[in-house]
Amino acid sequence: MVTRRQFISGSLAAGIATSMSFGNSVAQADDSWAAKMFEKTTHDFGVVARGSDSSYRLKLKNIYKETVHIAEVRTTCGCSAGKPSQETLLSLEEAYVEISMDTRKFTRRKDSNVIVVIDQPSYQEVRIPITAYIRTDVVIDPGSAQFGAVDREQKNERTLKVAYAGRDDWQIKEVKTNSELVVAVVKEGIRGSGRVDYELTVTLSDKIPFGPFRHWITLVTDDATSPNVPLLVEAEVTPDIVVNPSIVSLGTMTPGQKKTVQVVLRGKKPFEVSAVNCLEAKDVFQVQLPTSAAAIQVIPLTISAPDKMGTFDEQLSITIPGRADPVTFRAYGRIAAAIP
Repeated sequence: MVTRRQFISGSLAAGIATSMSFGNSVAQADDSWAAKMFEKTTHDFGVVARGSDSSYRLKLKNIYKETVHIAEVRTTCGCSAGKPSQETLLSLEEAYVEISMDTRKFTRRKDSNVIVVIDQPSYQEVRIPITAYIRTDVVIDPGSAQFGAVDREQKNERTLKVAYAGRDDWQIKEVKTNSELVVAVVKEGIRGSGRVDYELTVTLSDKIPFGPFRHWITLVTDDATSPNVPLLVEAEVTPDIVVNPSIVSLGTMTPGQKKTVQVVLRGKKPFEVSAVNCLEAKDVFQVQLPTSAAAIQVIPLTISAPDKMGTFDEQLSITIPGRADPVTFRAYGRIAAAIP
């Protein structure tokens, strides 16, 4: 039975552990400290079709105690571009650098460098060599299957054109999606005079998860040397219930200090809230549950700061009756000793 006031214990629904530890200090690292934050320091796009959207999200994680700031991302060739998902990374925070190749203005082999400039906690430049071979005989229009914001309860379908110039008997043998969430079908069009046209239809499953969706499918052709043509599929699947803010900022608190914030949930139709749960923070959070169904629910969340100093980072889940997946959000702050 759920009461109006519920204390959250560590034995309830899943979340992530409280992050009270930091990485090493930059001052103790060697000259390659910045490069060590990246999952890799080179990338090969392989063989791609002309006009296709060729991009890669290079992950990085701040493994140090200090906050890291990205001042600039530049490239050494106009055929490429780079942009960070965020400029400031707190300790243990993750982000990515979006790297892309211009396959419309450029063809054949292209080499470039993405240079990530970091100015805090100290100055470093990380150089990431990238390369791609842009085919001239295969053109995809549009360059990717972009769905934008979608409602998974509706039919989500996009149609693209694949054009080949070279030989009359060229074929797309199959389309590999490697996911039950994406269905792709090709239909042959005009063939002759050294040209072959196909129509590619991409459909998203109604079971696709909420949030950003990014997936690559592969056109498998009968080319002997380069049979595979990659194609990007992207969508932003809008949830039926949205929590605001998705990250609750608690600021800096002293041990034992209490702070109350308002967590707002907005739904497409009235809904109830039966529980707010957390994994690790025992007797730290206190909530007042709403008593009736509504399209907008406001949940007061009170935190009593624990005694352990450092970063406080918790994921909480909100249980909605009749909804398979909980709605999640983070509570983030820092616990520090009081200043006399």
